[in-house]
Amino acid sequence: MTVLAVIPARGGSKGVPAKNLAPVGGVPLVVRAVRACLAARRVTDVVVSTDDAAIADAARSAGAEVVLRPAAIAGDTATSEAAVLHAMDAYGAMRGKTAEVVLLVQCTSPFITADDLDGVAGAVTEDGADSALTVAPTHGFIWRRDSAGSADAGDSGGYGVNHDKSNRPRRQDRPQEYLETGAAYAMRAEGFREARHRFFGHTALVATDPARVLEIDDPHDLARARALAPLLDPAVLPTYDDIDAVVLDFDGTQTDDKVFVDSDGREMVAVHRGDGLGIAALRRSELKLLILSTEQNPVVAARARKLQVPVLHGIDRKDLALKQWCDEHGIAPERVLYVGNDVNDLPCFGLVGWPVAVASAHDAVRAAARAVTTTPGGEGAIREIAAWILGPGLQTPHTPTLNK
Repeated sequence: MTVLAVIPARGGSKGVPAKNLAPVGGVPLVVRAVRACLAARRVTDVVVSTDDAAIADAARSAGAEVVLRPAAIAGDTATSEAAVLHAMDAYGAMRGKTAEVVLLVQCTSPFITADDLDGVAGAVTEDGADSALTVAPTHGFIWRRDSAGSADAGDSGGYGVNHDKSNRPRRQDRPQEYLETGAAYAMRAEGFREARHRFFGHTALVATDPARVLEIDDPHDLARARALAPLLDPAVLPTYDDIDAVVLDFDGTQTDDKVFVDSDGREMVAVHRGDGLGIAALRRSELKLLILSTEQNPVVAARARKLQVPVLHGIDRKDLALKQWCDEHGIAPERVLYVGNDVNDLPCFGLVGWPVAVASAHDAVRAAARAVTTTPGGEGAIREIAAWILGPGLQTPHTPTLNK
């Protein structure tokens, strides 16, 4: 059975500009949605419907098909149903086949899982439902303001929607209620075409983890999602096959961000020998290496010479320098692992495929990272990253056995 997942992702967003490309856990929202769909066992095809070239490029790079949405159904008032119907037709024309089941997947729900998608798809493909949606159990008391006044005005201002305010039963004595998460919906394609809305016939409720329920509508939602990502995302660490280059910031990543200054103005920093071992192993592995630092400092240059790693320092726009370096070496930025610790590293985080923060990094940097070390900067964080990539023994098929 062909199960088509459609991810609507238009370019315009007033609440959060470029929302669908905003990174959470170091990964753009549209890419997170594509990855969840590709990981779902019951989903056979994934399409992103968009009017935005940058979103289209990100979706294709993540492995999805792209349907370019016409302007008539790309404005603020356009419905998700219209986008899905258009994508179904475009998919049929591209592939010469018709989907029996269609999923609507919202990339503004960053913590959707493959299991969630398999749940709604299975409700239709195997359990006989005509439509299905993800829901989360809730026991909340819902109130509504009436036309007589505000909720602060006493009995005339507010009333209970799902309860009698004069009778407040215990949670265990109340019927279970469910909150629509807004993350995923599944429909029989033929019924959806006829009804032209996502709820028709027998609608199945597929319960999901309430802790993962979050819809991004404004900057505060995005900030919460970024804070939650290290807790909710499965630990995904880069391997040797995932990257072609490792680019390292210096201060705060290879050091503890402290500097000692003598009476003549000379600076000294402390580095970790374990980091040197890890960098030496990375260098032998045939990965490209670079140290990229804002500071114009002889300490940085001296450490780079010791490590036998090229260095660019005294760089104001590290992202531009990194992009030029990638172009010169023929390296795709999405195949670069960049290690940073402070907000001047964030532009580089937005450029590469593997933004990594050290444990002692600024909160904003940790939130934007795809992976975070357990070790602080200057205490062996680079050695830890080298072990992610090369394994505990710091070896690949391309590296000789290290002397003990």
